[in-house]
Amino acid sequence: MNSSRSLYLLVFSLLVLTLMSCAGSNNQESQEVDYTKEYHWKMVTTWPPGFPAFGESCEMFSSLVDTMSGGRLKIKVYGAGELVPAMETFGAVSSGVVEMGSGCAYYWSGKTTSAQFFATVPFGMNAQQMQSWLVSGGGYELWREVYEPFDIVPFMAGNSGVQMGGWFNKEINSIEDFKGLKMRMPGLGARVLERAGAAAVTVAGGEIYTNLERGVIDATEWVGPYHDYKMGFHKIAKYYYTPGWHEPGTNLEFIVNKAAFESLPPDLRQIIESASYQVNTWVLAEFESKNSQFLEKLYQEGVEVRSFPDEVMSALRVMSDEVIQEMIEGDPLAEKVFDSYSSYRSQASGWSEHTEKAFFEKIQK
Repeated sequence: MNSSRSLYLLVFSLLVLTLMSCAGSNNQESQEVDYTKEYHWKMVTTWPPGFPAFGESCEMFSSLVDTMSGGRLKIKVYGAGELVPAMETFGAVSSGVVEMGSGCAYYWSGKTTSAQFFATVPFGMNAQQMQSWLVSGGGYELWREVYEPFDIVPFMAGNSGVQMGGWFNKEINSIEDFKGLKMRMPGLGARVLERAGAAAVTVAGGEIYTNLERGVIDATEWVGPYHDYKMGFHKIAKYYYTPGWHEPGTNLEFIVNKAAFESLPPDLRQIIESASYQVNTWVLAEFESKNSQFLEKLYQEGVEVRSFPDEVMSALRVMSDEVIQEMIEGDPLAEKVFDSYSSYRSQASGWSEHTEKAFFEKIQK
């Protein structure tokens, strides 16, 4: 009896000492964080200052981080051109000139072909599927792998949802109607248009209206009813086409310089991630809400919304597949990323046949 009691006391004492040791270790770690230290970062963006939803999300992110960190991490946001030109955002973050940036991954296709798959793919995944691939399907790990050589850590920053197909001053009744058409379009969609015989034109946002009005371009895509209405395209273009086959769910991003990120204590790193998730949720909700409101405004002002004919969509789909296969050929990393993307798209499409498609066809008519 006494022997058993002595053994029990010995084991109990060792357990207490072990727990005290762990507690001491944790306290020592927490004492190494200076909770009075403030970090002051700069965020440059590809968006004009205060640009609806896109630019607003950056200011929201800055405010959330400030609040959650108790003022320990402050991020000053600069719109496109205020500190660096829009298309130099990636380079500025990569080099450490600034700590953070905001944009869209297809802007960096010149840096790495693989980047485009983390923005959008013609006839690819919608916002719900894209987010699922990134968070639960291995996409995030690949995204980090692609940006690793550039010393950049990516974070989700929202999604536009399915965009519109664009504004045209001529009807699109067959794939032949794209031949000779001058249309403003970025990303992979531009390469598909060129395969269809169109001339894809790169035009800065502030110049699109004037170019369309003067006939410098025949058509343009932008975003959706909310942003398109504010640009005034309905005043100078006759037809508004749907759907946005070229951007079925465009993912936005925050990018952080790796050294700057790793210099932060663990709690601030977690705050950045948590704030990005909150912004990610708000952006898609804002697009969904505002686009539905402004579509009604466009209808009220007499805009004719048309759907691309099935023949046109089928032809563009074939051309899209060809363009992507040519693009990834000989690029092992791009092939790896697209294999993951396309595999997950097939899986998600199979599921959506029984859910999303059934919802729109049988429940929400």
